[in-house]
Amino acid sequence: LFDQIPLEGMNTSMTINATAPWLLALYVAVAEEQGADIAKLKGTVQNDIIKEYLSRGTYICPPASSLSMVTDVAAYTGNHMPGWNPVNVCSYHLQEAGATPELELAYALATAQAVLDDLRAKVPAEDFPAMVGRISFFVNAGIRFVTEMCKMRAFSELWDEICRERYGVEDPKYRRFRYGVQVNSLGLTEQQPENNVYRILLEMLAVTLSRNARARAVQLPAWNEALGLPRPWDQQWSLRMQQILAYETDLLEFGDLFDGNPVVEAKVEELKDCARNKLAHIDAAGGAVEAIEYMKSRLVSSNSERIARVESGETVVVGVNRYESGEESPLPSGAEAVVEIDQSAEAEQTARLTAWRNERDDATVTQALTELRAACESGRNVMPPSIKAAKAGATTGEWGDVVRAAFGQYRAPTGVSRSPSNRTEGLDHVREAVDAVSARLGERMKFLIAKPGLDGHSNGAEQIAVRARDVGMNITYGGIRFTPSEIVAAARDSGAHVIGLSILSGSHLQLIRETLVEMRCAGLGDVPVVAGGIIPDDDAARLRAMGIAQVYTPRDFELNRIMLDIVQLADRQQVAAE
Repeated sequence: LFDQIPLEGMNTSMTINATAPWLLALYVAVAEEQGADIAKLKGTVQNDIIKEYLSRGTYICPPASSLSMVTDVAAYTGNHMPGWNPVNVCSYHLQEAGATPELELAYALATAQAVLDDLRAKVPAEDFPAMVGRISFFVNAGIRFVTEMCKMRAFSELWDEICRERYGVEDPKYRRFRYGVQVNSLGLTEQQPENNVYRILLEMLAVTLSRNARARAVQLPAWNEALGLPRPWDQQWSLRMQQILAYETDLLEFGDLFDGNPVVEAKVEELKDCARNKLAHIDAAGGAVEAIEYMKSRLVSSNSERIARVESGETVVVGVNRYESGEESPLPSGAEAVVEIDQSAEAEQTARLTAWRNERDDATVTQALTELRAACESGRNVMPPSIKAAKAGATTGEWGDVVRAAFGQYRAPTGVSRSPSNRTEGLDHVREAVDAVSARLGERMKFLIAKPGLDGHSNGAEQIAVRARDVGMNITYGGIRFTPSEIVAAARDSGAHVIGLSILSGSHLQLIRETLVEMRCAGLGDVPVVAGGIIPDDDAARLRAMGIAQVYTPRDFELNRIMLDIVQLADRQQVAAE
């Protein structure tokens, strides 16, 4: 990847979290092979593990051990790579999981506090303020861009307050809120997707209008991300939005437009007060690590409330629940509108990995991994032995196996409780249908929701599980990262009447095919299966041809209709059995 690229002169950003120590170790190993002075390396590892438990799902080990590896990276870079940003706290993913501005503020700042509280004991006291200054943030910006702009001002002021009062940082440059942003993807619609261009542009204003809270880096999603993976042209269109704002408008010629505005100041103070209260609640629980289950449940509930507002029409989404009819878009929407996954990629990578292992010195690798295991178990910094393992030729999977063996494997809370919520509005007719089919089945209707593969994006599955629970179904939902055989075993053990598979990784054809084969082998071939995710129309047709009963995509936002479909499938199964 970095062949003939001089890393000493680059600024490299890596969106990596659970394996951040390992990816940084690989980077350092390559840099040293090039003869680079690693003290001159510049870049960022995301390395925010707490948001992985809350929203994104790429965790391996329990939270406390994982946080220790996060701060091992920070301590190492502080000593050896002073120009490196060791932690990029991500509130972006929290908003994608349903966080309100207040929750996004509180949970991101709580994460930063957890990192700094753990890091303080690993660096000399005189170096700690500079380490505080290396913490950066990656935020989100939604369509309510005035509130979002106020949120960014609140972020900046709260961070300065925390750095000064909690950590005693006196130098203002170390208290500066350094952040980049990707604007909201959650609000992008499959219906009338051309409208997403305007949504993206308006959301960018939230992080550019106020000079004193302006993002240092902006990245924009593509207009068609609700349809599938964007093409290079789609990404270029989003880049042009930034360039036009920067070079054709006069925005960058003026100071802050909102300083002294009483409306803005009042909203900023309201957001700060609410965030402080939530931070105090998390602190009282023992900090972000101890509060992960609480925070996850709040995000799931918040997302449920958001969806209910869209379903009822309280929140207007143009082209979805209002102004739905119109001229047909000339923009492509089929398979030609998105990038399709090359199904040969996995086999090619497996072949490269096998060749790599055949060429290395296995004894050297084994020795390096043994030293890594010893460092994990003794509490020493994992970076030096990880770098040694990288130079020896160890693989990412082998590094992961070592830390998993040392610290244990973890399954995060789903945020979906088994107790129904108090919400009743609009659910009565669905509950009656569930009760009726349950009576015909002779037991409470059972619905298993599962996420096969490595896809950690669980928002959709969580909301289906919550609604199914609230309309009276007996649900089974274990979270993310299950193999097809594990899903089939869970369906057999629970006696599921219907199975729902959620996949947003692009690997829906392969994973669903494998699951259906496993079901037939287990004698469950007659259990109806539905699927949901970012699934192009052509692939949806292929899935139905395989035997999938229903395919749902982002256009299917009415969860009650989905619930009624599932009830009918369970009823048909009962009729067929009779």
